[in-house]
Amino acid sequence: MSLFGLYNYWIVVFLMMAGFYVVIAHENLIKKIVGLNIFQASVFILYITVGKVQGGTAPIIGENFTIYSNPLPHVLILTAIVVGVATTALGLALVIRIKEAYGTIEDDEIAALEEEP
Repeated sequence: MSLFGLYNYWIVVFLMMAGFYVVIAHENLIKKIVGLNIFQASVFILYITVGKVQGGTAPIIGENFTIYSNPLPHVLILTAIVVGVATTALGLALVIRIKEAYGTIEDDEIAALEEEP
C-alpha cells in the first residue's frame, strides 16, 4: 500500500492539527469553538474510516455475502455528532453570556479584566 493510498488518514491528521492549531493560536472564543469542531470532525472521519471494511457489505445475512462491515462505529459517530452539536450550542451560549458580562470575547482581555482590582 502506498503512502498516498492512505489519504483518509492524511485528511484526519491535517484536520486534527489544523483544529488544534486554531484552539492554541487564537484568543477569540468563537474561533476556539470552531477549532474544536474541526478537531472533532477529524475524529469522526477517523472512526468512520476504521469502521469500513474493504469489500464488506451491510451486516445482512445472505448467501452471497461473506464479508461484513461493522455498523457500531457509524452508530457511535451519529451519537457523537448529536452530542457535538449540543456542546457547540452550549459553548456559543456561554460566549454570549461572557460577552454580556465582560464586553469582549478575547481570552487575554477577559484575563486582564479579571486581574484588575
